[in-house]
Amino acid sequence: MKPPGALAGPFDDVSIHPTVQGQLDYESEMTVLIGKDGKNISEADALDYILGYTAGNAISARNFQLPDISGGQFCCAKSFDAFALIGPCIVSPSLIPDPQKLTYSTKVNGEVRQKSGTDDMIWSSRQNIAHLSRGTTLRRGTAIMTGTSSGVGFSMKDKHGFLNDGDTVEVEISEIGAIRNKMVYEK
Repeated sequence: MKPPGALAGPFDDVSIHPTVQGQLDYESEMTVLIGKDGKNISEADALDYILGYTAGNAISARNFQLPDISGGQFCCAKSFDAFALIGPCIVSPSLIPDPQKLTYSTKVNGEVRQKSGTDDMIWSSRQNIAHLSRGTTLRRGTAIMTGTSSGVGFSMKDKHGFLNDGDTVEVEISEIGAIRNKMVYEK
């Protein structure tokens, strides 16, 4: 879960606090936007609750995910201002009848780092909505970032895949479009 301040636009610069600059990472994700309140939504009905789809980059401060710092909780590492980048538009479900048939990629400074498809997701959009609404009301306007594929900086063998000051990350999803955001380290 991310607080409202984590939300940012498709072409915004991201101001990075000094304490999270050491292990800054990207995660391209299809983002599902909920269009009406729902609770205990079945998988069969889940797509009826979707307002639309967009691209997302769920930035993570990996050093804040370490057990000694986080106590095993990942929320803080993903909750800094502008760590939930979405856009560039909201695509109607009528234009994407099967959200599990999209492709996406992530580029850092033009270099492809991630390339996958939503058919490779561990849980489908239907399953995510059903799970998240179990005993909890999903509110209209909720953005669900659905998870990322292999290729994040943390998984690179030499760990030099983390983001640096001035790096630009582009996430592109077929049928949706692309977002591009520059990382700007605070001094």
